[in-house]
Amino acid sequence: MGGVRIVAGIWGRRRISVPRGIDMRPTSDRVREGWLNVLGGELEGARVLDLFAGTGALGLEAVSRGAAHATLVERDRRVLRCLRENVAALDAGDRVTVVESDVFRYIDGLAAGAFDIALADPPYGRGLAERLVARYMDLPFARILSVEHRVDETFDLPDGAEQRRYGDTVVTFITE
Repeated sequence: MGGVRIVAGIWGRRRISVPRGIDMRPTSDRVREGWLNVLGGELEGARVLDLFAGTGALGLEAVSRGAAHATLVERDRRVLRCLRENVAALDAGDRVTVVESDVFRYIDGLAAGAFDIALADPPYGRGLAERLVARYMDLPFARILSVEHRVDETFDLPDGAEQRRYGDTVVTFITE
């Protein structure tokens, strides 16, 4: 297994595993650092939802930086094994819940405002970022939704949405 590192906070510089042989594109350290720096103080004590969690790097980074709890949603069983190992390696089980589910099925069961912050890094090129934003606009399940997508993936955004560009990657921030 390869690895990515937690950038900052209590687990700063710790490495977590990335499963080999599975088509994954973990958020780069640079993008994750910039992304969570934008959220800054919003993370302190927050209830965080990490959608399309993969290795869990985003949710684990949020907890490392002060979030009270993170719920990590992933459906691929091969990836889930690595994700659970990453949570265990950081001894984060009391602050992290791993949920095996399809993201859209999971959020369909949420109430408005169920989380403070939702982070999402869906697979590129499948329209999932656009679909997630549209679903959020119908039911804002978090106070803040932030979604990573490719720069050429464009879609309708509500007034007040902000975007940060990191090379060919964009992170879109929508506040309820």
